[in-house]
Amino acid sequence: MKRFLFQINFIRNLFAKGFIALLLLVISTYVMNAQEMEHKPVGSITGKIIDSVSLQPVEYASISLLNQADDKVVNGTTTNEKGEFAIEEVAMGTYKMQVYFIGYKMGLKQNIVVSKPGEALPIGDFKLSTTLKMLKEITVSSEKSLIENKIDKMVYNAEKDVTSQGGVATDMLKKIPQVAVDADGNVELQGNSNIRFLINGKPSTLFGNSVADVLQAIPANQIQSIEVITSPGAKYDAEGTGGIINIILKKSTAQGFNGNLSLSAGTRLENGSFNINARKGKFGVNAFVSGNTLLPATTVNEMNRTSTDKALMQNTSLVQTGTSQFTRLSEQAGMGIDWELNSKNNITANFNYMYFSYNSDGSNDRQTQVKDGAGNVLSTSNDQLKYITKNNMYNYDWGANYKRTFEKEGQELSLNYSSSIGHSFSDYQQSAKYISPDSIYSGTNGHNPFQNKETTIELNYTHPLTKDFIIETGAKTVMNTITSNAQLFFLQPPTDNYVLNDSQSLSLTYNRNIYAGYLSATFKLFKWLDAKAGCRYEYTMADATYSNSGRHTYSPYATGVPSLVLSHNFEKNQSLKISYSYRIQRPDYRDLNPFKNTSDPKNITTGNADLRPEVSDKVELTYTKSFDKGMSINVALFYRGNKDDIQSYVTYYTDYAINDSVYHNVAVTSRENVGREDNYGLNVYGSIPIVEKLNVRTNISCFQRYIYNGGLAGSNVQGFNYRINANASYEASSTLIIEAFANFNSPKTNVQGKVPAFSTYSFALRKQFFNKKASLALTANNPFTKYVNQRTELEGDNFSLYTLRALPYRSFGINFTYKFGKMEFKKSHDEEENAPQGGG
Repeated sequence: MKRFLFQINFIRNLFAKGFIALLLLVISTYVMNAQEMEHKPVGSITGKIIDSVSLQPVEYASISLLNQADDKVVNGTTTNEKGEFAIEEVAMGTYKMQVYFIGYKMGLKQNIVVSKPGEALPIGDFKLSTTLKMLKEITVSSEKSLIENKIDKMVYNAEKDVTSQGGVATDMLKKIPQVAVDADGNVELQGNSNIRFLINGKPSTLFGNSVADVLQAIPANQIQSIEVITSPGAKYDAEGTGGIINIILKKSTAQGFNGNLSLSAGTRLENGSFNINARKGKFGVNAFVSGNTLLPATTVNEMNRTSTDKALMQNTSLVQTGTSQFTRLSEQAGMGIDWELNSKNNITANFNYMYFSYNSDGSNDRQTQVKDGAGNVLSTSNDQLKYITKNNMYNYDWGANYKRTFEKEGQELSLNYSSSIGHSFSDYQQSAKYISPDSIYSGTNGHNPFQNKETTIELNYTHPLTKDFIIETGAKTVMNTITSNAQLFFLQPPTDNYVLNDSQSLSLTYNRNIYAGYLSATFKLFKWLDAKAGCRYEYTMADATYSNSGRHTYSPYATGVPSLVLSHNFEKNQSLKISYSYRIQRPDYRDLNPFKNTSDPKNITTGNADLRPEVSDKVELTYTKSFDKGMSINVALFYRGNKDDIQSYVTYYTDYAINDSVYHNVAVTSRENVGREDNYGLNVYGSIPIVEKLNVRTNISCFQRYIYNGGLAGSNVQGFNYRINANASYEASSTLIIEAFANFNSPKTNVQGKVPAFSTYSFALRKQFFNKKASLALTANNPFTKYVNQRTELEGDNFSLYTLRALPYRSFGINFTYKFGKMEFKKSHDEEENAPQGGG
């Protein structure tokens, strides 16, 4: 193990310290070789691969060039983002070309003759036909598979997900390979929850508040696709040891006027959205409005905590049972423009607004019992805790992008500006009373207005030195400011008045600036191996001012972030890719904020101002193969090692002092650098057409986790974790589709215990009518089980904790969608698909 970790660190240090020199050496060698090749008696073949129906480019298709006489493979390549390709160093002769891409039939072109030295032979546009049955519609569009594996990411085409259309973003994430979602909506990617979430390729302060709540506030019918990037390259931000998930909202670049309306009603969730797109010539505009609400639902809670006071030789048990009712509401609106000034210059701009709130109202009955070492009861007390929490957030995102292309194919310059500001207000009321006699003995009110502002400026430049050697470079700055003012008011029982407690209230101002630059190169090695190597440099400065302790300046730190991808496309539509990336997870203000949240006085939460950044090494090996009739398989092996791993950590105190107040029999949850974590994992995804109209997609993900305790109480732990899901879709007719989905997540090992297991299942059918412009879908989630039971067990130095939460999960829903307008698919100069422009 130590030797393996040494090798990983050696690779990372080699990249970070020597990458630039190595890259310059490769560039000079490659250019000299390219100049020499210009004098060899060989030719080249160029062309473009397009969809046979939509005439849109097919990006990253695999191309093999074979000798027509003996079928021997002599060369090959892949298409770029525009579907274009160039096969260099082709000796004079007669060839045939085979083209492969997932979801399409193999393309074949014969009798390609290179007859002259130095000849650049163009074959023009080559059309690929989809393997799926194309449906006749007035508006013609190409079919996409539900999941597409591209060279640097996995794309989940949300519009083809029938069972989630009446749900939220979280429902779709559950179905994506390598992604896991627990019962509370918390998301993990390959077992890691430190994910960088983006919307339309850009960051948003929305996710600074609560990622799980935001994802459950975005209607699924508002999402066009979800991109998953497990090993980001140097162009992307280094933030997020788990990787990047980019949610792309619906937008159309087609000419004309079009849109869609979607309305959903159900027993637990209701939502709706309205989109319009208009484009004429070089100018386009799109706008949307959407919203959803989670209807009131009651959760049943149970907690049993046993603790030991070694000095007094006493055991204390706390039993807490109760219920809570939760509601959520969200509203969104936004618009964007796309203006092609001329064939070389393009401007896009957008503005989005979102409001969401979530409220909880509950009560718990508690019994505290103290026993001596012999088990004799020394005291018993009973009381009741009541609480109400209210959270509201307003968020605004806006930005603009300028892109400049040049005469040289592939050369471009882009300048991006984006800004996001979020205002939130968190309030809670809590009171505790004795059961007999019935009297309130303590209570607190909390009020916390909060603002999060982030501005990003980014410059990117791409320059192809040759057709097979491309340089990318850029610079970026991210400026983040957070202000918070948490005020606590304590009940004075004799007067029933709440009085401000200055000693436990806390205001803060947190500033963090990140300055970054990167350099990467895409090139071929040995004429058959595609390579992309890069290095990113990020410099972080942060400071915080607390009302109770003054200003705290964190030591600035620099981070070198190397990355490497090697891939090869084989014949018969196979590919193999190995990648390495280095990532960082910086503690945010919530992790660092020392404010003590006492809304539940027996379970207090707080931040840790001494947290260090978590860093991660990631190695991934991926094999992909497509078969005839639409069958495909994707297998990924990965290793991820985290240093200074950040996890939630629970410590028990018999007495816990917060300035002038002392809390008894309390568990305090904080964020800690628990030590080192190593994960070895496997993910297998397959899409299998059982018969002509029945398709089954299955995903199996598993990993072995080792956590090496870095000095905290407790020992090293390890555990095996896995996730299995399956999705079946049956095309009963050209207008009726039936789907079923089932998912199981095993318990997941953490430093003090395990996160509960979780299973769900759902059914749906969708009927299209009005010439397929309208559809009606019926959905059912966990129809035979009302609750999902979440059992958690934790062990600490002097306590053990058991909790049970019965979450209401059964639901039924109906969704109506109507598409209107006319679209003409004509390729414009700028066809960007909202892909991340540097990771955000």
